[in-house]
Amino acid sequence: MSTSVTMPALGESVTEGTVTNWLKSVGDTVSADEPLVEVATDKVDSEVPSPASGVLLKILVQEDETVEVGTEIAIIGDASEADSAPAAEESAPAKEEPVEAVAPDEAPKAEASAPAASGDLTDVTMPALGESVTEGTVASWLKKVGDEVSADEPLVEVATDKVDSEVPSPAAGYLVEILVEEDETVEVGTVIARIGSQAPGKQEAAPAAAPAPKAERAAEETPGQDIPSTVKDGEDGDKVVEWDYPAAPKAPAAPAAPAAPAAPAPKAAESRQSDGSGYVTPIVRKLAADKGVDLANVKGTGVGGRIRKQDVLDAAAAAAAPKAEAAAPAAAAKPEPSPLRGKTEKMTPLRKTIAKRMVQSLQTSAQLTTVVEVDVTRVAALRAKSKNAFLEKKGTKLTFLPFFVKAATEALLAHPKINATVNEDNTVTYHDAEHIGIAVDTPKGLFVPVIKDAGEKDIEGLAKSINDLAARTRDGKIGADELSGSTFTITNTGSGGALFDTPVINMPESAILGVGTIVKRPMIVKDAEGNETIGIRSMVYLALSYDHRLVDGADAARYLMAVKQRLEAADFDADLAL
Repeated sequence: MSTSVTMPALGESVTEGTVTNWLKSVGDTVSADEPLVEVATDKVDSEVPSPASGVLLKILVQEDETVEVGTEIAIIGDASEADSAPAAEESAPAKEEPVEAVAPDEAPKAEASAPAASGDLTDVTMPALGESVTEGTVASWLKKVGDEVSADEPLVEVATDKVDSEVPSPAAGYLVEILVEEDETVEVGTVIARIGSQAPGKQEAAPAAAPAPKAERAAEETPGQDIPSTVKDGEDGDKVVEWDYPAAPKAPAAPAAPAAPAAPAPKAAESRQSDGSGYVTPIVRKLAADKGVDLANVKGTGVGGRIRKQDVLDAAAAAAAPKAEAAAPAAAAKPEPSPLRGKTEKMTPLRKTIAKRMVQSLQTSAQLTTVVEVDVTRVAALRAKSKNAFLEKKGTKLTFLPFFVKAATEALLAHPKINATVNEDNTVTYHDAEHIGIAVDTPKGLFVPVIKDAGEKDIEGLAKSINDLAARTRDGKIGADELSGSTFTITNTGSGGALFDTPVINMPESAILGVGTIVKRPMIVKDAEGNETIGIRSMVYLALSYDHRLVDGADAARYLMAVKQRLEAADFDADLAL
């Protein structure tokens, strides 16, 4: 008797969930309470255990699909039901048509494009490289028609407006047909190529009406419809994707077919460890080959024993440690000496001015620094999702800095001491506008161009102002009037990799905000019910240096908490106006 697996309610106010990763494939045996699938809501990510022991008969909701709580997402049954499942799927109408079947009027075209391939055919489809991605572009074919390919071997490079990625072959065999050429853009799910068990030209093509053994597989198990199993942020917010095609389900014996070359079958098995303990993605396998790591000797730390990239890197590091230690003296290259080494020269006028102002700042004001830690995971996700469309529609790059400037500027409205000046006659001027200085590092030294009336600008206006001012400052084309009049300064020390620093106040202002580098770290997070778990989050330190003559520690803390709450909520969609 079969058992339904439903989307659980992961919190009191949660009404829907997204399937992020199936931990089992159709045909796999599962035990009661064994982790079966990873699901995510806007509040928590969680593993869902199997409600019963048996065989995973059917997956009804694919990865990256969002459904309501209580929706049936899979079916668990016994082994006898697994044996009959493919036959039942075969009789179901319109589940999946044989890939060779074409309309009579399309037959000549199909014959012209396919170089007389035969044997079992497997479609390669344009994958969904993200939740909102609807189309992709074939950037480069890594194989040509007639080439032999292994299961999970990189086959084609595709690109979208959010990510570039290699797509692995869903089966072992030969590339018999390319349907979408390089630089062509097609919708997600479009068949872009076909893999056959026979090399092109080895045998006459099968009649159009002949059903392919592939049709015995349920539509939701079709290779190419899967999404990335792991999506990671690379430099500048770009995505790095690891793919995970599910293993083919157990199927009844198919009708006898012409003998296929023996080589592809064992290569398909290479996608798993020799002991069958865990799945190995193409990227991990390629990394292992590059690093000279034998996967048979690597113990996977991922779910179900899966070998992760970090496992390979750790194994490579362990193997290289003795060699590195022995070669350390020879490998340590000395840096090139600076031409200034050993010289004595006068300070430039700009350096004299900076030095004078920094000393004056420290001698005039009582400076103190308060630091808070901010979770900017949502901001990072929003920027990654929006940056390409923002560049296309707004004509300027979307960096992280406009989000920090926006949050910091808004908080000044409710915390006037941070946007004030202590005058020489011991009076205080609370400014009625937010003129934000942005520290810019140039070959000549540090300059602080000013975004006038920053409080009236949205993310688009701030991004354009920051990019324009920074570019003209570095090129020496900034005007003198644009380097004065700031009421509050922000310095992006994280651009150089610093976690945080204690910036010196830009007098006569009363405070300066330092933004550290954004790093990913394991953090304790709570779900809607208050349960604690560990998740990977994008974290940043914000350091506020302030004039203690006017601003107390409590004032600084309240201001920083306002900035923190704004950034962690990441409610900037209206400001982006995409």
